[in-house]
Amino acid sequence: MLLAALALCVGCGPRDKKPMETPKDELVHRLFTYAEEGKIAYGHQDDLFYGHNWLVTDAENDPLERSDVKDVTGKYPVILGCDLGGIELGADENLDGVPFDLMRRAAQKQVERGGIVTFSWHPRNPLTGGDAWDVSSDQVVKSILKGGEKEREFRTWLSRVADFLESIGPDVPVVFRPWHENIGSWFWWGGKLCSAQEYQELYRMTWLYLTKDRGLTNILWCYSPNGDVKPEEYMSRYPGDEFVDILGVDSYEYVGNGTVADASARFKGELRRILTFLTALSYEHNKLMCLSETGYEGIKYPTWWTEILEPAVREYPISYLLTWRNAHDKPEHFYAAWKGFENEADMKAFSELDNILFLD
Repeated sequence: MLLAALALCVGCGPRDKKPMETPKDELVHRLFTYAEEGKIAYGHQDDLFYGHNWLVTDAENDPLERSDVKDVTGKYPVILGCDLGGIELGADENLDGVPFDLMRRAAQKQVERGGIVTFSWHPRNPLTGGDAWDVSSDQVVKSILKGGEKEREFRTWLSRVADFLESIGPDVPVVFRPWHENIGSWFWWGGKLCSAQEYQELYRMTWLYLTKDRGLTNILWCYSPNGDVKPEEYMSRYPGDEFVDILGVDSYEYVGNGTVADASARFKGELRRILTFLTALSYEHNKLMCLSETGYEGIKYPTWWTEILEPAVREYPISYLLTWRNAHDKPEHFYAAWKGFENEADMKAFSELDNILFLD
């Protein structure tokens, strides 16, 4: 099982496992077991909040039973992806209009169903007041580190993140994926916007505050650079083994100026190259690994799930993969099939494969 991937790590020995003493330990064990058995849990961003043509409007009372994924496959995704962008400002809703009260309930519901929750964070730019994509200054990270002019304000932001994660429940393990896609330069914490040392200090500051200052020991920390990078680039801003539980990567299929077939071939090649070196790194550092974001907007290849995505990931010990969201207000912005989509049957076939896990 997983012979192609495991062959990369001949001589590195079995993964070390810690005794299962906490909910976090149990989730780590669960994810390692998926990988060792050749199983990959499927995840979908914002799955319970809205879909291609629907939106939860009653945050307090909605039963949280609707899901585009469930409408197509008859099953929920194992992983519910959420984003905390906006929590830092004390807002009631995140950057995509999801009420945080609804998010909290959905996270709890997901875990009750036997699922897992992962959180990304697209915070506003603390120096300019712009959004996470405001890259007009290369002084932002420096401004929130120790001694910076925005340090105190940023610590307030961290306290709001901690308050929310704590409110889900101290015994509910969650995956937290801050400061993602950090090799590219489209976020204010990206490659050209701060030095490697500044990025590492930012990641460690976040970890130390949530873990040590606030005592949130139920968090699995995921480090997830953007996809098309070399191994040395991937590790160039790595904060250290103490601060990371999961090695992730964000990799999407884009058509660009070529054909759909060309894009799919390029995507498969990129995934295999990345997951090959990520497998080696995961064994070297004794870490879980995942495909933390992926997908193909609009899913224009009719059998993308079974002929492109699954073959590209099947030989690698990734615990889970997460496709991005189905926007209710942008008809072309969807990454999972929905009821009535012309190619929905292929996603259903994907959900029935032996090595792909959904929640029954």
